[in-house]
Amino acid sequence: MVNPTRGVLYPARLPEFHRLPAPAAVTELVAWFWIPEWDIEPGRSSRQEIVAYPALNLVVDAAAVMLSGATTRVSHRDLRGTGWAVGALLRPAAVAALVDDPTALVDGERVLDTPAGDAAALQSAVAEAMGSGDGHRDQAVESFARWLRERVGPVGEPARQANALMDVLMGDDAALTPEEAASRLAVSVRTLQRMTHRHVGLSPAAMIRRRRLQEAAVRIREHPDTDLASIAADLGYADHAHLTRDFQTVLGITPRTYRSESNS
Repeated sequence: MVNPTRGVLYPARLPEFHRLPAPAAVTELVAWFWIPEWDIEPGRSSRQEIVAYPALNLVVDAAAVMLSGATTRVSHRDLRGTGWAVGALLRPAAVAALVDDPTALVDGERVLDTPAGDAAALQSAVAEAMGSGDGHRDQAVESFARWLRERVGPVGEPARQANALMDVLMGDDAALTPEEAASRLAVSVRTLQRMTHRHVGLSPAAMIRRRRLQEAAVRIREHPDTDLASIAADLGYADHAHLTRDFQTVLGITPRTYRSESNS
């Protein structure tokens, strides 16, 4: 499991938050499950700012089942009152069974389109588990995983190849360029581009930029004594200025400002 706060800009401001590993039956479909729970006093709110993974999420809460697309910018959610959500960070193998065109969902979300009663059954099962007391998170994940396994069905070789592209672009020792990723997968760059658009909705280059930005945010936040030029070089940025431009474009602030805010 990767750093549990990767992608979360201000972890100290989070409500109770958990990342749970995918059960064995759905490891080809889900990278991990994530569960926030909150109880915020009346009249107040908690803004959660995220630089999300370049992937789709299937999210269940007390009101609906939503399919959220990949994002190109920082996103946020304002939490109020008492609530919970259970989300699955989807691997590419799950996407084709849930949406025809992931590019149409980029920076957006929609209520999941499923056969009549299908999404309602998922929402009911997860809600029941979340209200069950001890072990409720594990029960919610098991119910979610069982539904998704039945919904997606058997995973074929094309879907496994799509998962491999995610591993090459986002995993440990990830590729630094689309050309390197294509070489590792033994496909052309054009084929790689078609695969990422079909299963994520973004280009390979955009996915690589997002991974680097997430990792840069973690290092800037967790290693306040490391100079920014070193972080930029380690992550494959051309220079410190390139890192700063990436931060300003997506987050709207400089790395130095982010370091100051995240440690205040």
